[in-house]
Formats: sequence, structure tokens, C-alpha cells
Amino acid sequence: MFYFSSFTTKNNSITIKIKKMNKQQFIKNFEKHSPFLRGYALNLTKNNADAQDLFQETALKSYKARKSFTINTNMKAWLSMIMKNTFINIYRKKKRRNTILESSIENNLLSNYAQTEVMYNDGETNFHVNNILEEIEALSDQFKIPFLMSYNGYKYKEIQKALGGLPLGTIKSRIHTARKTLQTNIKNKYQEVAA
Repeated sequence: MFYFSSFTTKNNSITIKIKKMNKQQFIKNFEKHSPFLRGYALNLTKNNADAQDLFQETALKSYKARKSFTINTNMKAWLSMIMKNTFINIYRKKKRRNTILESSIENNLLSNYAQTEVMYNDGETNFHVNNILEEIEALSDQFKIPFLMSYNGYKYKEIQKALGGLPLGTIKSRIHTARKTLQTNIKNKYQEVAA
């Protein structure tokens, strides 16, 4: 498999000349490790077709890099490392490609959506809004006014001032009571409609 062509010593330094592995020797040794590599590829990819592609890619890369193989080292480990690095690179490319693809699909969908005229049926929404407004109107003023002011963005201090200086706790309590009353009334109304 590997042969030392000479071993000489010059001035206390060692010179080793090594005969390189030829193509036939490389192919023979690669074939010896092929069953392991096929299993390893399947273990990495979890898919027969992808495992076959990974095996072939590893065979090609290792053949091209055969001159960089360090002699008298573990060829199985060297081939495994090539396969693992190839798998990682393929995974990264796929991930990058999918990210770019997803981004372009989203942009395409958004641009198509923006160009498409959409007609909405507001009947159901209007029905719900009208029911909610009816329930708000049905509240007594002591609950309705602070609730509507809060809904429109007034702060508690502003509501307090508008309502003649009522305590903040009372205002918060009335807003909370209004919300709970509305939730209960609307829930009951929709249960009646559904029944």
C-alpha cells in the first residue's frame, strides 16, 4: 500500500522519501471502506437518495484530495471527516437556499397580494360591531363614561379630572366592571344566536 523508497540520515536530520499512493491503490483502499461510508452517509442524511449523493460526493472529493492524504494514518477516519464536512456544507447551502427561497416566495406573495384587488364582505364584522355598540350603550353612565374614555386612550388621572375628582380606585373599578359586564353580555348574546 505505502512504500518507503529511502531512509537516510544527514547531519542528525532524518529525510524520508515516500512513494505516493497511485490511483489504483487509492480506489482499492476506498472500496474497502465503502460499506462503512455508505452506512455513515445514511446515518447522517436519514434518506437513501441523499445518502447515495453524499457517498458519491465524498468519493469525488477524496479522490481529488488523495495526494493530501497523510501516509500511515487512518484512511477510514480521513474519509469519514471528508464525508462529515461535505454533509455540513450541503446542509448549510440548503439552509441558506431555503432562507433565500422563503424570502423570495414571501416577497412574491406580498407583491401579488398588493396587486390583487380584494373584496371583503363586511356584513359579519358590522353585525359584531353593532352588537358590541348596543351592549356599551346599555351600560349605565357611571360605567359607560369611564370605560369609553379609557377605550379612547385617556389616562386614569384625566378620567378622574373629567369626572369631578372621583377616587382613582373607583374609576379603575368601574372600568373593570364595565369590561366584565360587556364580556358576559356579549358571550351570552352569541350563545343565544348560536342556539
